[in-house]
Amino acid sequence: MNGICTLANDTVYDQLIALLNSIEVILGSNIPVCIYPFDEHIEQIKAEIAKRPNVFIYEDSASVQRWDEFMEAAASERLNRKKFRLYGAHRRFCAFDGPFAKFIYLDADTLVMNSLDAVFQQLEESDFVVYDFQFRDPTKVYNIQSPKLVKVFDQNRIDSEIFCSGFYGSKQGLFEQDTREWLVAQLQSGDAEILYAGAGEQPLLNYMVMKTAMNSYNLACSLPDGEKTGCCVTSKHFEVQDNILYDKGNRLTYIHYIGVPADLIRRVCAGENIEFPYRDLFLHYRYLREPSKRPIFTEPLKSYGDISSRSLLQRVLGRLRINL
Repeated sequence: MNGICTLANDTVYDQLIALLNSIEVILGSNIPVCIYPFDEHIEQIKAEIAKRPNVFIYEDSASVQRWDEFMEAAASERLNRKKFRLYGAHRRFCAFDGPFAKFIYLDADTLVMNSLDAVFQQLEESDFVVYDFQFRDPTKVYNIQSPKLVKVFDQNRIDSEIFCSGFYGSKQGLFEQDTREWLVAQLQSGDAEILYAGAGEQPLLNYMVMKTAMNSYNLACSLPDGEKTGCCVTSKHFEVQDNILYDKGNRLTYIHYIGVPADLIRRVCAGENIEFPYRDLFLHYRYLREPSKRPIFTEPLKSYGDISSRSLLQRVLGRLRINL
């Protein structure tokens, strides 16, 4: 069985609802969706998915514990459960245990814009499939100042194989116990220094895929220039037609609202008139099942920069340093 996976807790409730609605519209209401719990705060999510028979929460506690232990062993010097705000993001790795033979993982702050059949089809030949341009900026994945980096991975691999962990397709069973133990041993023997220290699971997942020499495939590298699209909310040139985004005439596969804070989304959904990129599109999918609850804004529009010392764009670009 194939399916869709995501990671969430009640903090990203509004984003999750928008994602699930986009999946329903674009992929259909029968495709199974597994939610990996970021933490124990999932009461709102449980109440919502009771209305969605195709959606379920991953409940294999042994699997969650295995990946918790792996993350802590692999990144013990970089990650502290009590201090690191993104602890729990690695639980998306549970998808490698199941329940789907082939799966596509999407962050909760994404919207599906097109069929994902091409990704599933590519998984017939590849073990890992992505579609993004993170390879243009390795600094958010690896410590490019480390002289060890080019000893672990050839420069051409660094320039071409890096990916964003917000969207990927892969398969069950790729990281069994012996593979996990070998990866931890390699990291603890010195490879840990090549990982970017400012993030959690993304550098580690890149390392896992590249270190095992997995057969990976990036649609952003392989598609003809006239067909490939961007995927990031920082891109200003996408056009909206019938609640679908297009990049120079090509339909996006997905849009990632990376860098748009969860607290901003909550405030907008509560009626605060704050601008963020492609806001109307997000609100369309968020309130697709309950349009009467969509906020009606009565106050003047505020940019995120008006209520923060750093503008939204600065925050996004500071994290991503990519505008595609």
